[in-house]
Amino acid sequence: MVQRCREVAAEFAATEIPPLETAYWLVKPRSSVRGTWEEPKEAVTWLAEQLDDYAPRFASEWDRDATHLTLLIDSALVRLSLGADASLGFYLERPSYLSLAVVTCSPHRSRPNLPCPVRQS
Repeated sequence: MVQRCREVAAEFAATEIPPLETAYWLVKPRSSVRGTWEEPKEAVTWLAEQLDDYAPRFASEWDRDATHLTLLIDSALVRLSLGADASLGFYLERPSYLSLAVVTCSPHRSRPNLPCPVRQS
């Protein structure tokens, strides 16, 4: 059992499967990092662009609603401005799931032992 736990832990860090706790995106492969930003507004701009790109594929009409998406973006800006993470997930048409997360770190306030990704150019 202990060996299997070690195997699962090693596999987790090498895959893009979303973690249960947003902070653990920080242990994922660097290829999972889509960008780094200094300011919450910059990160939220990226998040809004992702939502715009994927919204037509959301399985739920409610998730595609522009007012709902605006509220999610506004909420993410507030959370990031307070130093918290923002994490969203949506089922897409076809059996797919979209996980979007913006993780704060410098270091991360609830998991300071987790390393921040290298800043991308």
